[in-house]
This record gives sequence, C-alpha cells and structure tokens, in this order.
Amino acid sequence: MSSDTLSDAASAKFNIKRFIFLSIGIVLFCIVNWSPPWPDAIDPAGQHFLLSKEAKGALAVFLLAGTWWVFEVVPIGVTSIMIGVLQTLFLIRPARAAFTDFMVPSVMFIFASLMIGMVFTKTGLTKRLAYKMLVIVGEKTSMIYLGCFVVTAALAHIMAHTAVAATIYPLLLSIYALYGEGDKKTKFGKGLFMGMAYVAGAGSIVTLLGAARGAVAIGFYKDVIGADVSFFQLTYYMFPIGWLMTFLLWGFFMIYYKPEKKVIPGLREKARQLYSEMGGITKKEILASVIVFGCILIMSLRSFVPALQAVDKTGIILVSTILFFVTGIMDIDDLEAIPWNIILLFGGAMSIGFCLWETGAAKWLAVNWLVMFQNAHWFIFVMSIAFFVLMMTNFIMNVAAIAISLPVALVIAPYLGVAPDVILFASLVTAGMPFLLLVGAAPNAIAYDSKQFSVGEFFIAGIPASILLMVVVAFAVFILWPIMGMPITLP
Repeated sequence: MSSDTLSDAASAKFNIKRFIFLSIGIVLFCIVNWSPPWPDAIDPAGQHFLLSKEAKGALAVFLLAGTWWVFEVVPIGVTSIMIGVLQTLFLIRPARAAFTDFMVPSVMFIFASLMIGMVFTKTGLTKRLAYKMLVIVGEKTSMIYLGCFVVTAALAHIMAHTAVAATIYPLLLSIYALYGEGDKKTKFGKGLFMGMAYVAGAGSIVTLLGAARGAVAIGFYKDVIGADVSFFQLTYYMFPIGWLMTFLLWGFFMIYYKPEKKVIPGLREKARQLYSEMGGITKKEILASVIVFGCILIMSLRSFVPALQAVDKTGIILVSTILFFVTGIMDIDDLEAIPWNIILLFGGAMSIGFCLWETGAAKWLAVNWLVMFQNAHWFIFVMSIAFFVLMMTNFIMNVAAIAISLPVALVIAPYLGVAPDVILFASLVTAGMPFLLLVGAAPNAIAYDSKQFSVGEFFIAGIPASILLMVVVAFAVFILWPIMGMPITLP
C-alpha cells in the first residue's frame, strides 16, 4: 500500500473521530439547553436556588466547550470564540458581557506574562539561564526534571504562577533543544513541559503572591466566619503541601513520562561551552531584567504596602510590555508573533466562568453537590468540597471556583461539626492544581504551546495526577494539619 493511501486512511479515521466528538458536544448542548426546567437546588437553611433558562443555557455551553476542548476538535482558541457566540445567539448573556470577558484584567495579565517570556527569549536571557542550570544539574535527565521543577515551584512563591510559567517556558525550550531530538515529540518533552505547568500550581499555593485565589478565599472566609488568616499562617500550613506535591510530581513524571535517555552525554560540557560563546551579558539583557524584576518587586510589595494594594497587578505587569517597546527591546514583528490561540483560550475560559457565575448556574451546581454530603462523616464532607473545587477549577477560573463553593461549604460545615479552617485550606490546595484541562490555569496553556503534547494527553495524564493530589489532601486533612495545630472539628 502506498504512503499516500496510508495517509488518506489515517486522515479519514481522524475526520471520523473529529466528527463524532463535534457531534457529541452539539448533542449535549441541545439536550441541556432545550430540556424541561430542572428542580431547584435547596441549601440546609431551606433557601431555593432556581436554575433559570439562561443558567441552563450556560450549563449547555459549558458542556459543549468542555467536550471540544478535551478532544481538540477545532483549535482551542476557536472553541473559546464559540463560547461567546453561543451566549449571544441563544440569549444567555448580552454580547457586550460575553465578549468583554475576553479582555478582562486576568486575560491581559496572561498577555503581559507571555510578552515577558518572549523578551527573555529574544534577548538571550533564557539561553544564558538554561546553560547555567544545566552546568549545575548535570547530564542526568532525572536531575534536569528535578532542577526545572524546583526552580519553578520556588519562583511561584514570590511571583504569580502565570508569570513564572511564561518566564520558565522559554528556558525549557532551550534545555529541550539540547536533548538532541529536534522538534520531535518525546516522553522527556512531555514530562518537562507538563511538569512545569503542574509544579507552577503546586508552588503557587504556598504564599499569597503566587495567585489571586488565596486573597479571594481569605476574603470570603473573613466575611462568613469573621476571622482573618495572615500571610504567614497560610504559608505555615501550605508550605509542606506545596513542596510534597512538587517532589511527588517529580516522581510521577519520572514514571509516567520516563525520559528515553537516562543521561545526555557531554551535556554539561556543551552547556558550559555554549554559555561561554554567548560572551558577556548585553545591555538589552540587563534592561529587560531590570524592567521585569522591577514589576515583579512592585507586585510582590502589594501584599505588604497599603498604598499599593489599590493598584491592580495587571496594570503593573502591563507597564513592562509598554517599556519593552519604548526601549526598543521589542518591535511590531514581536507583537504579531504572540500566540493568540492561548490568549483566546483564556478569554473563552473567563467568559464561560462569568457566564456560569452571573446566571446562577455555578451556585446551583455547588449547592446540589455539597448538600449531598450534608449528613456524611466530616472527613467525607471535607474531601467532597476539595473534589468539587478541583473539578470546577479545571473548567472555570479558580477564583470563581472558590467563590461559588466556599461560602456554601462554610455554612454547611457547622452542622457537621467541621472547623472552617480545614474547609478553607483544603479548597485552596485543589484550586491551585487543575491538572486536567488547559483552561484550568495559564501555565497549562503556556506549556501546551511547546507542541509536545495534545490536549487529550494532558487530560489523561491529569487523571492519575489529580488522584495523587486528592491522596495528599486526605493525608493533610487527617494527619498532617492536626499535628501542625490546625483545628479540624469543632469542640
């Protein structure tokens, strides 16, 4: 059989598969959107939560988008555009609301983070850092995994995990280029880039600087419970979990995506030579470093300097983008090279997240889920909350996942004798580590840009990784946090 015939057969098989999953998404949308009214959700206090026609439409869009994203039946950015279109065509939300979400501050933050990564690549800073790291960690691929993961997790303690991923990503590209397989997909490549995304989440839970979700959760906790959680109290309980997950994920990827080569012979010497050939650090490298780390410093100080708290972090990080062009580090060609597929992906994620929130669909889901466990053992109830947040944060922004589940959970908790502290921290752990879908976190999508793995491969790898995460949460809730002094049950 000729190669052309084989190619046509493979293409036909792919088109059939694509058609099937396209159809499944559409069928799910039609069934949910045009089904009869669904029963109200009722919380323990007897309050009813109606699932309106618009809310049911939001769930329909949610299912269609999830199906198309997982099976990548069209480019992920195109699926995101469809989210806004469906909201408008089926009168779920006005066009202004549906499409404005594509440029909310969080999406612009991701845009600015990607620009930082591009600048590090263009100036040569990433190669310089990559070569220096390889000289330190050596030629064993296991140590390269570990070195990259530890640096990523550590940086996510002091800067937003999106910015960390955008900064580390080009460095990983430089490291992978020395693996000797060109652009070919390899297990090492999959583990390196997926692992970076996963570990960025693990590192980000340790402090309030890693992501906005921590501050939002503490705000809800204070409103409902009337108590505050300090910066250092959060770090005290989260530090062992974040680093335990970092090292467990290293072990996971060493098994799940075990590198084809145990050692890359001569890598250390080659990295030393390439670093030497780069010569001294250039003015553009110094200027880029000053701009980026100046913005990071100001963003970090927002948690400690009251005068800076009113300034949104997106505005601060976008200053770096403007300065890159003002100083001539970047030009119009660089602006046109931005991966808009990734930007659109997160625009769509924000749009469906706000759609579920504003129509009340998310609240309806949360109440129905948590009420099922209102008479369960306290441990089962806490784990059910953690699991719900884990699932929701893979589809919508983790801030929204926290916002819809935490207030309901904190109201139900006293009926079961559960202390509010364990509800807060268990939710924060799983909210920070969405391992199933690219839309769950910006680092996931940034890693996807490497073209080392498909959306389906990311989803499949995320299943055992998510199970591992739930085991760690169970260990923390039942053993570790009580030893550390966290109240778990009410007296």
